[in-house]
Amino acid sequence: MPKTLEQNLEFRRQIIIEGSKSRDNARQIWCACARDPLFFINTFAWAYDPRQAATVVPFITWDFQDWAICRLNQSIEQGRDILIEKSRDMGASWICLLTFLWRWHFRDMQSFMVLSRKEDLVDKTGDPDCLFWKLDFIIKNEPKWMLPSFDAETDRNKLMIVNSETGSTITGDSTTGDVARGGRKTAILLDEFASVEEGESVLNATADATDCRVFNSTPKGTANAFYSQRQKLMEQRQVMRLHWSIHPTKAANIYNDPETGKLRSPWYDKQCKRRHPMEIAQELDIDYLGSEYTFFDARMIDEIQKNYVRDPARSCDLEFDKDSAEPVGFVDVEHGPLKLWIGPDDKREDGYIIGCDIATGTGASNSCLSICSLKTNEKVAEFATPRMRPDQVARYAVALARMFRNKDGVSALLIWEANGPGRSFGDQVIQLGYRHVYYRTREQALSKKTSDVPGWFSTVESKNALLSEYRRALIDKQFINRSYYATEEMRAYVYRPGGVVAHSSSFAKSDPTGARDNHGDRVIADALCWHGMRSTDVVEKEPEREIDPTSFMARRLEREREQKAVSSY
Repeated sequence: MPKTLEQNLEFRRQIIIEGSKSRDNARQIWCACARDPLFFINTFAWAYDPRQAATVVPFITWDFQDWAICRLNQSIEQGRDILIEKSRDMGASWICLLTFLWRWHFRDMQSFMVLSRKEDLVDKTGDPDCLFWKLDFIIKNEPKWMLPSFDAETDRNKLMIVNSETGSTITGDSTTGDVARGGRKTAILLDEFASVEEGESVLNATADATDCRVFNSTPKGTANAFYSQRQKLMEQRQVMRLHWSIHPTKAANIYNDPETGKLRSPWYDKQCKRRHPMEIAQELDIDYLGSEYTFFDARMIDEIQKNYVRDPARSCDLEFDKDSAEPVGFVDVEHGPLKLWIGPDDKREDGYIIGCDIATGTGASNSCLSICSLKTNEKVAEFATPRMRPDQVARYAVALARMFRNKDGVSALLIWEANGPGRSFGDQVIQLGYRHVYYRTREQALSKKTSDVPGWFSTVESKNALLSEYRRALIDKQFINRSYYATEEMRAYVYRPGGVVAHSSSFAKSDPTGARDNHGDRVIADALCWHGMRSTDVVEKEPEREIDPTSFMARRLEREREQKAVSSY
C-alpha cells in the first residue's frame, strides 16, 4: 500500500472503483481486509483533525503505528493485558479503536468494550472528542459494499455498535468501580487510565470480565492504578512506549541536548516554549516523576517573592455596621486579619474586584478575600480568618467591597466559589441587597450569555482551568501578587490521581491566622480574582443605600462627620 498522500488517495480511489464493479471484486477486497488490518486501515479508514486545513484526511499509518497495531492484535489473540504509555498526539486512541473495529468487521462473535473516566468522553452525540464518534466517523466513510447490513435504529444505540452479520459488538461505559462486572469481553480499552480516580476498583471489576485489558494513557504521577499496572506489565514485557521521538514529523532534525542528554528537536523546542515544565513531563516526556511535581513552578514562585512580594503597609481590621454591612473604616490591629498594600492616604480611584474562597469557619481552613485593582492588575489587600461563619464573611466582604469604591462610586465586584460553604455566603450577599457580583458565563454557548445564578461553580475541570489561567497570568506577569503567604501556598499545589490539581494537606508552613490545616485558600481567592478580572468588561454603579436616620448606623456616621469637622477646624 502506498503511504505518500497523493499515491494513497489514488490507490483508495482505484480500490473503491474496483469494489463497486462487482460483488466478486468486493468480496475479494473484503477478504484482503480480513487478512490484514493494515491493508484495511490504510485503504478505508479516515481521520478527523480540525488543526489541518483539510480536516478529513486518510488514515495513513506510520511505521511505529504498524508495529503497535500488530502488537495489540497479538495481545488480543493471546489473551494478555497490554499497556500503552505515550506522548500526547501519537494516535494511540485511534490505533486501539481501529484494531477493535477491524475485529468487529472481520471476526465472528467478538465483544469489545471501550471505557473512559466520563460517559460523555465515550459517547456523546456530535462530539468529535468522544470515542464512539471516532468509530461512527470511520464506519460512515467506508464504501457501502464494505459494510455489513447495518440498521441504524437497532445496530447503533447509545454506547453500543452491533455487527449483525458477524455477531460482534463494541460497547462503552464510564470507569466506575463496578464497570464490566458480571460481563465477558474479548478485550477492554481503558482510555486515559491515569486520570481514573477509582482505578483500583476498576482493575478488580474488569479482571474477571476479560483476559485482555488495554491500558492507554499519558502519565500523571506514580500514585495511580495506571502506574502500578505499568510496573507489573513491564516485567511481562507487555508495555508499548509511544514516545514523540519515534514520530517522523515530530522527530525531524532530532538531536541530543549536550547538557541534559535528553532528546530534542525543533518541534520539541517549540513545545517547551508554549508549555509548563510539568506539562512537558506529562504530555511529551512520559516522565512519571516529572508529571508529579508541583503545579506552580518553584523558580517562578522564587522570582515573584524576590521582585514583587512586599510587607503590608497596614495590618488591620474593618469596622462596619453588622446589620447593613456599611463600612466605617479601617482599624489598625497588630496581626490583624486584613492586610493592606495601600497606605491610609492612597486614593482608591481604580475599579476593584474581590475574590472569595469560603470555609466553614470551624478553624480547619481559612476563608479568604483577595482584593485586586482592575487598573494595575495587582493585589492590594488580603483578608484571611479560620473562625468566621460563611454568613459573617459575606457581611465582611460586602462592607469591604463598599469600602473599595472607586472615584465614580462603583463598589468592588464580588466573585466567589459557589459550591459548599460558598452557597451560604452567596445567599447572604444577595440578602444584603448587594448586586455587583459575578455571574458565570456559559462558555459553551455561542452567545456567551451569563447565567442567572451568581458565583463561580467549581468542578474538577473548571478548577483545573481556573488555576491554569492564573498560573499563566503569573508567568506572563499580568497579575502582580504582593502577599508572601499567598505565594507560599502555591508551592504545595500538585497533580493528584485523576489529573486533579489540589493543595497538599501536609503543607507545614506556619500561618498567622491560626488555621489548623492549610488548604491553599489564598491561591483560590487570587485565582478567582484573576478570572473575574478577565471576565469584567463593564461595571455599573451600585445604587446608594438609604439609611434610616433613626438607626444606630445613622447616628454613628453623624458622629464620624462631626469628629472630622472638628479635626478639620
